[in-house]
Amino acid sequence: MICGPLVDWLNNASWAPLLASVITIALILVFGFIVRNVAHRVITKVVNRAATGGSLASRFRRGTATDGIDALLHERRKQRAETMGSVLKHVASIVILGTAVLTVLDRLTIPIAPLLTSVGILGVAIGFGAQELVKDFIAGMFMLLEDQYGVGDVIDAGAAVGTVEAVTLRVTRLRDADGRVWYVRNGTITRVGNESQGWSRAYFDVPVAYDADITAVRAVLEIVAEEIWADPEYRESVIVEQPQVYGVEQLSDSALVFRITAKTLPSRQAEVAREIRLRVKSALDAAGIPMVALA
Repeated sequence: MICGPLVDWLNNASWAPLLASVITIALILVFGFIVRNVAHRVITKVVNRAATGGSLASRFRRGTATDGIDALLHERRKQRAETMGSVLKHVASIVILGTAVLTVLDRLTIPIAPLLTSVGILGVAIGFGAQELVKDFIAGMFMLLEDQYGVGDVIDAGAAVGTVEAVTLRVTRLRDADGRVWYVRNGTITRVGNESQGWSRAYFDVPVAYDADITAVRAVLEIVAEEIWADPEYRESVIVEQPQVYGVEQLSDSALVFRITAKTLPSRQAEVAREIRLRVKSALDAAGIPMVALA
């Protein structure tokens, strides 16, 4: 469609077909790069829109621990969107530029059918030889799409337990409590326990003697729960809901066990549990109610 008019425009010179082919190939390549750049810009806009979409909770609840949860969810959404955007850009580049290259080869009268057949056979051979790699990539894709975990989460991946430092389509990098770094292939993760997604729960079991006044013990624990909920240091930045005092959670050979719990921001349960232990011990001592050891 392009070569004919160009040859006529060049007055059918002997070198006109060659020049026309060169110009046509250049136009195909330029058009391919333009389409690629447009596709990348569209993907970037979609990714930015998905990454910056705010939640309704962050618009109407301010100054509470809910804002912290919204910030964490926003960061997770941003990381997932950026990773998927990177994958889509690579796929778009391969498809668009690959099509442009095949079109150029066809314009040069190079038969592309044997080339496609060879590429297909090579792809099958590579697929058989790189099954584990393909498995890792597919698992990584689903992991990102389903938002199973993200950077900063504390997870139990079976092979290792630790804080997620990096997530790619092939591997997940964890750092355990001892500082050891683990590289876990996504295809080998058969189950994931996420300890810091959405919210966490701190709890403390309080064992008291059988002859202790149950009503008095419960009243002391409820006072502790109200005090820690009223403390701005915890209510505004750590604890999500008012702590709850359960009844007798357990009966052992030597004690009655009460339980006090608090819903917290992700990965903040240990901090809150330590504060609950301290306050419960002080409150029971002040009330003259001794704690006993479990048998």
